[in-house]
Amino acid sequence: MKKDQRHSWRTATRAIHVGEEKHGIGAPVTTPITRSSTFTFSSTAEMKRWAEGRSKAYIYTRYGNPTLTVAEEKVAALEDAEAAIVTASGMAAISSALLAVLKAGDEVIATRQLYGGTYRLMRDIFPRLGIHVQYVENDLAGIERLVNKNTRVLYTETPTNPTLRLVDLRKAAAIARRHKIVSIVDNTFATPVLQKPLSLGFDMAVHSATKYLGGHSDLIAGAVAGSQKFINAVRQMVIYLGGSMDPEVGFLLIRGIKTLEVRVERQCENAMAVARFLEKHSKVARVHYPGLRSHPDHALAKKQMCGFGSMLAFDMKGGPGASGGAARRVCDRVRVFLLAASLGGVESLVSLPLYTSHYNMSAKELAGTGVSPGTIRVSVGLEDPRDLIDDLKQALA
Repeated sequence: MKKDQRHSWRTATRAIHVGEEKHGIGAPVTTPITRSSTFTFSSTAEMKRWAEGRSKAYIYTRYGNPTLTVAEEKVAALEDAEAAIVTASGMAAISSALLAVLKAGDEVIATRQLYGGTYRLMRDIFPRLGIHVQYVENDLAGIERLVNKNTRVLYTETPTNPTLRLVDLRKAAAIARRHKIVSIVDNTFATPVLQKPLSLGFDMAVHSATKYLGGHSDLIAGAVAGSQKFINAVRQMVIYLGGSMDPEVGFLLIRGIKTLEVRVERQCENAMAVARFLEKHSKVARVHYPGLRSHPDHALAKKQMCGFGSMLAFDMKGGPGASGGAARRVCDRVRVFLLAASLGGVESLVSLPLYTSHYNMSAKELAGTGVSPGTIRVSVGLEDPRDLIDDLKQALA
């Protein structure tokens, strides 16, 4: 195990216990669910202190809740951050983090290969708010020529969804610092187990906590981690826009975080076995997995990450029509893998990005993300790798 991975395990231990360090007779081992929309004050004087910002009392769950506080402390511990906030969904986390630092007239520089929901937010909604977005490739070539007096944010994700390309986080953070712009990265695919963006210089890391942090396909959640200054601003945006998390979801997220490390370790092992099988298959044109030497960002993955993750994609052979038909047949034939749109759970899933994460995108936009009709995205779970390979073998036959 690499040194960084051992550090990650120590971080996970801290995250398991943070917020729940209770000792004594009758103390609960797990975090109670505080199912209350509102909270009482001891007096009107205490209410006045809260209104003046001099009290940390809970007042209303949209503003804060004891269960959610524990979840936030765990996310902060995982990301080695000063603070964190949990939200109602991954898109609530992404939009709140961006809008916390953007206003009309500002510009964003974003890497072109983004999760489809993020891209559509920037393409369809930001122009209506007077926010302009410029795009750069994952290698960041020419990025500094795009920076101007209105540039406020550098936004990226790595590994990318769905073709698992990487962005050099140290390089990106250094550019952002040099130009005094805010750097935000979507760390969902890597998880804090495999990648620590804040330690590499980023200002904020966002997550769809629906995925690996929750890990059981039974919640919708998001999270943002960063400095106290940035998280305070994001929290205000969540309060204003209403993207707050439900306390019961907070409880499920806390539960999921406790097994994050062991799940990710097993999923990474399974994904490598599946990727190696697919790379040798006669009907597969290309496998997108940073753990393979054939992946263009393999060297960067070894340098930047503690492991290669459990997401991969592969392209079927043939032209657009033939490969698209073949991809649909594979997805229709799998039995152990489930045909579903999400990722990061204990179950292995396949999906067609063309109809899920990257729907409603033009042929030119799809080409920029590396998605074709023959692209199949795979989220590898905890099943026996032999069962997963046998299932793909029969589906490809």
